[in-house]
Amino acid sequence: MLVTATAASQADPLEVRIGYLRMLESRPAISLLDVPPDNNGIAGVLLAIEDNNTTGKFLDQRFSLEEIRLKQTDNAATALTALRYHGVSLVIADLPADVLLEVAGMRRDLLFFNAGAIDDSLREEDCRANVIHTAPTRSMLADALAQYLVWKKWRRWLLVTGSHAKDRLHADALRRAAARFGAKIVQERVFEDTGGARRTDSGIVQTQRQIPLFTQAAPDHDVLVAADESEVFAGYLPYRTLDARPVAGSAGLVPKAWDPAHDQWGAIQLQNRFAGKFQRRMNERDWQAWAAARMIGEAASRKRSGDPATMMEFFKSSDFALAAFKGQRLTLREWNLQLRQPILLADGRTVVSVSPQEGFLHQGSELDTLGYDRPETKCNLK
Repeated sequence: MLVTATAASQADPLEVRIGYLRMLESRPAISLLDVPPDNNGIAGVLLAIEDNNTTGKFLDQRFSLEEIRLKQTDNAATALTALRYHGVSLVIADLPADVLLEVAGMRRDLLFFNAGAIDDSLREEDCRANVIHTAPTRSMLADALAQYLVWKKWRRWLLVTGSHAKDRLHADALRRAAARFGAKIVQERVFEDTGGARRTDSGIVQTQRQIPLFTQAAPDHDVLVAADESEVFAGYLPYRTLDARPVAGSAGLVPKAWDPAHDQWGAIQLQNRFAGKFQRRMNERDWQAWAAARMIGEAASRKRSGDPATMMEFFKSSDFALAAFKGQRLTLREWNLQLRQPILLADGRTVVSVSPQEGFLHQGSELDTLGYDRPETKCNLK
C-alpha cells in the first residue's frame, strides 16, 4: 500500500495545453485610443490560465499556452500542425470567419473557441459541431442596442452604413433588430470610403465641415445609428451632425461584450488584476478570449479531463455555467454553441446600461432575446 500511494503521489499532473491562434490585422484607427495593443486578446488568455492554474494545483492539473500569430498570407494548416505537435487539442481562435471555417474543417478532432468573429453565419448556416463561440454575434449586439433605444422611446432611426461588406452585414443586423423590437428606420444613407487618410493635420477642419453636410436634410429622427465596423467614419459623428441627436451603434453608445469601464458584479476585481498584470484595461477581445480559457478551466476541474469530447458534453449540459462578472452565470445555446451573455452598452467612459432590458421577456432565458433564438436558427451542427 505504501508503494502504491507513493507512486500515485508522484504521478504526472493532467496537462491541459491550450492553443491560441490569431490572425493579425493591420488597419488604421480614427483615434489613437483605438489602436489595438500588441497583446490584444492573448492577455485575457494569460490571465485566465493563471486562474486555471491556481485551482489546478489543488486538482493536480496544469494549464499551458501555445500561441501562434498568423499573417494574412500564412498557411493555417501549418499552424494547426504545429499546435498538434505540441499536444494541443483545445484552440482559442481570433480569426476571420472564412479562416475559422477552414481550420475547423481541417481538424474535426480539435475543439475551437471562437473569441473574435461576430458573424451570425458561423452560428447559423455555417455552424460547426467543433466550434464554440464566446464572442457575441452581430445580431446579439444589434438587439442589445435596439432594446435600449426602444426602452428610451427613441424609435425613429437614421441609419448610416459604411461601404464595406462587413458594414452591410452590421446594417442587416440593425434592420432586423429594428423590425423585431418596434423601431422605424426613417432613412438610410451610405458613407463611401474614399480611401483618404484617417488622421491628418487638416482632419478636424475637414470633418467639421463634411459631417454636417452629410447629415443635412434628414427626416425627423430620434437617434443616428451607425454601421461602421470598418472604422471609417462613425467616430467622427458625435457632436458633428447637423441635427442635435445622439449617436449609437459603431460610435457614441456602443454595444460590447466587455468594456474597460465595467466595474459591476465584481468586475472591478478582474479589471484591477488585469491592469496590474498588463498595465492597461481589459477590452472586449481580451474578455472573449478570457472567457474561452476559463470555460476550459471549468470543464477540466469539473470533469477531471482535458479531452475535447468530454468537455463538449459538459458545456452542452445543464451542469455548465460560467461566472463571468456580467450579472448572470453564462450558459451555452446547445443548438448553435453560442455562449449566452448580457451585452454592455458603453459610451467610452461609462457603461450606460446592460441588455437584455427590463420588460423584454422570454419563456426560457431572457438572454435569448438577444440574437437568433432556437425557433429561428438555421444551424444544423455537423
